[in-house]
Amino acid sequence: MIIDSLIDKIIQMNNPTVMGLDPRYEFIPDEIKNNYKDTNEGICQACLAFNQKLIDSVCDIIPAIKPQAAFYEALGLEGMKILKETCQYAKEKGMFVILDAKRGDIGSTSKAYAKAYLEDEEYAVDFLTVNPYLGSDGILPFVEACEKNQKGLFILVKTSNPSSDELQNLKLENGKTVYETVGNLTEEWGKNFIGKYGYSSICAVVGATHPAELKELRQKMPHTFFLIPGYGAQGGKAEDIALAFDENKMGGIVNASRSLMLAYNSDLWKESYGAKKFAEATRAEAIRMRDEIVNCIQEK
Repeated sequence: MIIDSLIDKIIQMNNPTVMGLDPRYEFIPDEIKNNYKDTNEGICQACLAFNQKLIDSVCDIIPAIKPQAAFYEALGLEGMKILKETCQYAKEKGMFVILDAKRGDIGSTSKAYAKAYLEDEEYAVDFLTVNPYLGSDGILPFVEACEKNQKGLFILVKTSNPSSDELQNLKLENGKTVYETVGNLTEEWGKNFIGKYGYSSICAVVGATHPAELKELRQKMPHTFFLIPGYGAQGGKAEDIALAFDENKMGGIVNASRSLMLAYNSDLWKESYGAKKFAEATRAEAIRMRDEIVNCIQEK
């Protein structure tokens, strides 16, 4: 099971974190921008160079990257090319790739999405985020592709954005919330994918910005591994994140994007490193983040 391989890597590095890579041109320091023309192709190449430098800076301490597909798609065909190259580069460096694309549609369309990202090796993706709003017939094609190709999913259950309550916290006639219902379905979809650590390769996205729900879902979803967004720039705290982990200190991987990509411009690191040493700043923040989260998990 691919979830076992991911957990093995987390244990080996003692680091349950993942670096988000969202190629926004304004994030890229002039040290890189100045090497490329101000054209779409030049912008894409600058984004790729930035990604590769960040991967180089943390590949020995962070087990995975999480590219956000939308930012690459916004750059057109050249953007999709650098998505492919970013994923392949991370794999060459020994990192797992969680593609944050939030796909989900009617069965035939989901099957096509699954083929694109989980069957073909074009993008070198290990896990894909998916949207369960269409129900089982929108999810099962992805599940089937995972079984066929030893891949994994992260299904949106309780997301970190402020307005997630508008739908996900609604109470159904049976008294359960929408997010609880999706959590139950996720456990069911994943029951045949449980590996040696007791977790399934059919996983869930549960945000750090909703600690009460995070704690509740860990109890109700004992076999579901969590991708936990919301740490850092969105306000999620390490002590809240610890609620997602079980008595064996396992159960999740924590995402940070802006706080790692823009570490060079943060109050904590800009004087020590600044834009000229952006990669060193990202590494320093990655180590600080790792230590803070691991310490909170251990103290739980």
